[in-house]
Amino acid sequence: MADKMNVPLLDLKAQYARIKKDIVPVVNEVMDSQYFILGPKVEEFERNAAAYSKAGWAVGVSSGTDALLVSLMALDIKPGDEVITTAFTFFSTAGTISRLCARPVFVDIDPVTFNIDPGKIERAVTRKTRAIIPVHLFGQCADMDPILEIARKHKLAVIEDAAQSIGAEYKGRRAGVLGEMGIFSFFPSKNLGGFGDAGMVVTNDRALAEKVKVLRMHGEHARYYHRAVGGNFRIDALQAAVLNAKLPHLDGWSAGRRENAAFYDRRFQETGLTERGVVKTPAAVYASGGDRNHHIYNQYTLRVKDRDGLMKHLKDQGVGAAIYYPLALHLQECFKDLGYGTGDLPETEQAAAEVLSIPIYAELTAQQKDYVVETIKSYY
Repeated sequence: MADKMNVPLLDLKAQYARIKKDIVPVVNEVMDSQYFILGPKVEEFERNAAAYSKAGWAVGVSSGTDALLVSLMALDIKPGDEVITTAFTFFSTAGTISRLCARPVFVDIDPVTFNIDPGKIERAVTRKTRAIIPVHLFGQCADMDPILEIARKHKLAVIEDAAQSIGAEYKGRRAGVLGEMGIFSFFPSKNLGGFGDAGMVVTNDRALAEKVKVLRMHGEHARYYHRAVGGNFRIDALQAAVLNAKLPHLDGWSAGRRENAAFYDRRFQETGLTERGVVKTPAAVYASGGDRNHHIYNQYTLRVKDRDGLMKHLKDQGVGAAIYYPLALHLQECFKDLGYGTGDLPETEQAAAEVLSIPIYAELTAQQKDYVVETIKSYY
C-alpha cells in the first residue's frame, strides 16, 4: 500500500478554493445592502432553484428540517394522523412528524437502493393515514411510480424528502416535483451546500406554495396580521446569495461524484473485493426502458463485512468514513412508545449494521481514490 495519506470524508476547502471568486462578491453585496432576511437575494434564488428543479414554485426556508415541518403543516397534518415513511434516514424525517403529534409509521427498505420498499407501503395504510414521505437517500430517488399510485388510490399526500438529492432524477423527472411537495436541505455537506443551515420547499401547487410562504413568517399574510400559527422558518439572504452563486456549479459537481462512483465500482471489482462478497458497492438502479436513473451520489455507501473493524482501520490510515445510519429510527429511544422492536424491519436493521460511506466529493484526486481502495483492500 502507498505511504499514508490524508483523505477526508468531505473537503469543503477544496471546493471553496475553486469558487471563491464567485462567492466573495455576492457576500459583500449582502453586507453592503444590510438586507439579511428574505428580500431580493432570496427571491432570485427561489426563481433559479425552481427552474433548476423544474418546479412551479420554490420557497426558501431555514433548514431541511424546517422544510419538512412546514410542508406537513401546510398539509394540515394534525395530532393522531399517521404518516408512512422509512426508518433508514436522518432523524428529521420522522422527528418532524412527531413534533406535530402525528404518528410516524415505519416501512422497511429495498436492500438494493436503501430507499423505502413500495411493496410494503400499502399494508401500512390505515384510516388514520394522511401522507407518505419517501426519502431519496444518498442521492438516488425512491421508486416513485408505485408510491404515487398507492397515494392516489388512498387519497394520500406525498412529500418527497429530497434533502440529499437535489438534481437527482427518476425516469427523467426531477426529485422534489413528483409528489405534492418536495424538500431540499442546503446543509454544508450536501451537493449544494450553504454556509450554514438552509432549506427549500418545491411544489407545482401554487396554493401550497403560498401557504408555505405564510407559515414561514409566523402565519403572517400582512404585516402583524396572522392567518395561521406558523413559525420562524425564513431563509437568510446571505445563504440564498451563496447558494445562488453555487447553483451553476451543481451539475458539474454531481457529474464529478458520478465519475468517482464509477471509478470506485471498477476498482473494487478489479481488486476482487466485490466478487469475494466482503464489499458491496451501491447500485444506480435502472428505470423502465433501460434508462439509468440520475444518481447524484451525495454519499457513496458500501455494504461491508466487519464494518466497525474496517471503520477503525480507515481512520488509522487517514481515510475519512462515516456510518449513515448506525441505529434505525424505529429502534431509537425517543420512539419506543411507537411499539417497534428488533426484527420488525429486518432489511433496515441489516443495512444499519453494514453500511459505510467513503469519500466521493468531486475534488478527489486519482491518487486519493486509489489510496481509499487500497486501504480497504489491505484490511481484508
